[in-house]
Amino acid sequence: MVTGCGAYLPERIVTNDELARRIDTSDEWISKRTGIRQRHIAADGELTSDLALAASRRALEKAGCDGGDIDIIVLATATPDNTFPATATKVQAALGMTGGAAFDIQAVCTGFIYALAMADNMIRLGQANRALVIGAEVFSRILDWEDRGTCVLFGDGAGAVVLEATEGGERGILSTHLFSDGRNYNSLFVDGGPGSTGTAGYLRMAGKEVYRHAVVRMAESVDRALEANGLSHHDLDWLVPHQANLRIIESTGRKLELPMEKVIVTVDRQANTSAATIPLALAEACDDGRIAKGQLVAMTAMGGGFTWGSALVRW
Repeated sequence: MVTGCGAYLPERIVTNDELARRIDTSDEWISKRTGIRQRHIAADGELTSDLALAASRRALEKAGCDGGDIDIIVLATATPDNTFPATATKVQAALGMTGGAAFDIQAVCTGFIYALAMADNMIRLGQANRALVIGAEVFSRILDWEDRGTCVLFGDGAGAVVLEATEGGERGILSTHLFSDGRNYNSLFVDGGPGSTGTAGYLRMAGKEVYRHAVVRMAESVDRALEANGLSHHDLDWLVPHQANLRIIESTGRKLELPMEKVIVTVDRQANTSAATIPLALAEACDDGRIAKGQLVAMTAMGGGFTWGSALVRW
């Protein structure tokens, strides 16, 4: 079960009005189309590992444990510090975790769901008792700040959760469901970067195509999770969707027959932080008391690849 949630957002906040002084856009244009009003941007020299470490320490504190108690770290990120080694190993060392394993996973905006599934499966197999699952991104470093269609959408941040093995199955992760379709590879991608291309790159997106798939796939994946557990939309207490765009979130909620009062929304203040959006939203909703013990929480996301997936948790 989830025993601790932590979040970290960089200190610097960039509003829509500030962006409007740099590119051809406006607060009205951005907020009307996306629901975003501001985003956090990492400071010079502030790396993905720094954000991940800060969020992890807060999650561990909430869980009442420390790095030495963790068996595995799974870090979801599309913006690692280096091509290799894994950014998770940097976090591992900083937390004083000297045993177990630490590795990165890359599924872009669906990364946290993929990481959660990986950690949960390892716990179920008895390969770990306690896992630290992180979503951390510094997307501001891969944005074309002259492309108003993409640069206004993203921000930086990190969230983390601690998972622990429990006896019985009343609380904890009920199931996870992962999907991908590589035929949509060119609808959301970075045109270069570390690796075989040997080139630097920026994020590129076919916005209408991403929107169309996101609403359908996110709702479908939640339906799959509910069906697998013999549950319905009416059993859900909370939906924690990937925070890409307010219109996508609202449309997904409608497809799942959920009022917005049951949907956690942070996109207005944090923008799209890719793999970090869901754990950031979880941490906020746990801190303010909205998510409580015994409630049924569905998480869902879609990202580049395309990848998509869901997780159903009894808190």
